[in-house]
Amino acid sequence: MSTVATETQKETTAPQNGTPRREHYVSPEVNIYEIKDGYVLEAELPGVNKEGLEIEVEDNTLTIVGRRVPSEVKGQALYRESTVADYRRVFELDPAIDAAKIEAKLNQGVLTLTLSKSEAVKPRKVVVND
Repeated sequence: MSTVATETQKETTAPQNGTPRREHYVSPEVNIYEIKDGYVLEAELPGVNKEGLEIEVEDNTLTIVGRRVPSEVKGQALYRESTVADYRRVFELDPAIDAAKIEAKLNQGVLTLTLSKSEAVKPRKVVVND
């Protein structure tokens, strides 16, 4: 599995009048591990809940978009390090991954995707007959 792109802007069409507008994204930090039957991808998406999460697989491309829940500010910000942009990350999937078996969990701002290898590429034991 490899990263295809880290995008910071994407042009979309506004639903009200059909005019193009720019959406700004930041690339979430990820950890990718290989396990016996596939891969585990963990993406840090603080401020994103289940309703704000979009995960799509198309043509061996995995796209993760996380839209943050707007936080209510109870005063004037004097200093701010966190960004208000949403998240977007795109990965090229190994053809050996079974896209129909991808599982997703979101827990305390960490998205965990389990990407299973297809049965055809998993190692198997061959029985020797007498």
